[in-house]
Amino acid sequence: MTNHQQELFFQRLNEQNVNFQYKLPSRHDAGLFIQRLINFLFPISQDCQQNERTKDMHGAFNELRNRLDCMLTPLMPQMDRSKDEILDTVFAQIPDIYEMLLLDAKAITENDPASVSMEEVIALYPGFTAIATYRVAHSFAKCGIPLLPRMLTEFAHSQTGIDIHPNAVIGHSFFIDHGTGIVIGETTHIGNNVKLYQGVTLGATHVSKSLASKKRHPTIEDNVVVYANATILGGDTVIGNDSVIGGNAWLVRSVPPYSMVYHQSKLEVRPQTTSAT
Repeated sequence: MTNHQQELFFQRLNEQNVNFQYKLPSRHDAGLFIQRLINFLFPISQDCQQNERTKDMHGAFNELRNRLDCMLTPLMPQMDRSKDEILDTVFAQIPDIYEMLLLDAKAITENDPASVSMEEVIALYPGFTAIATYRVAHSFAKCGIPLLPRMLTEFAHSQTGIDIHPNAVIGHSFFIDHGTGIVIGETTHIGNNVKLYQGVTLGATHVSKSLASKKRHPTIEDNVVVYANATILGGDTVIGNDSVIGGNAWLVRSVPPYSMVYHQSKLEVRPQTTSAT
């Protein structure tokens, strides 16, 4: 690249970056915030350099507020409320989020035979990490915070392989087992005591941009179990309460409560051949 070409390239970057510069908080800060918030709520693990948890919970809570304050700064031109009002609303919801997460951790512990304790679930299970991040991000989205909720859930997606849109609505005692490959779309509604296994997709039948404001993703009612790699699509699709959806099932229509839906495998025994002697 010649000096002239380099200068033209830098000029192009400067012109383009005027439109984008400093419009978002950093992904690093978003990830650090959610990790510190979860550690604040559940101080189960301990770093080697950390001899004891700070005894000043008020100070730790205020530090989290200051971090969020910083991340909101580039987003304020897109918001119609003051930063203090938004922060007050967000942090007022944290006690309720904490209680919901305790129910989630309890559901995972009680339904996974391999789990040893709630502490193990909270500290190690990717399903719990994804759910905890979603619940915080969902509260941000309800407060009208743009972009940051998606940054949080995409951070969890990168860490766990579980993709939950922050605008999805999920009830209490949510159980994700294994989790890798789960996708929960933006307009999904999930009831209470629902269990999902790895590879489940709750998606849309169409991806047209014109449908952005429509309900595109399914409704999963209370006490439903969806086994591995099942795909459930469509905004009009409702899985009735207490139903079981088997592995690898494909659904684009509703099923009534107490249904059992499964993908039937076909077994054929191949004819035996006699080897030449």
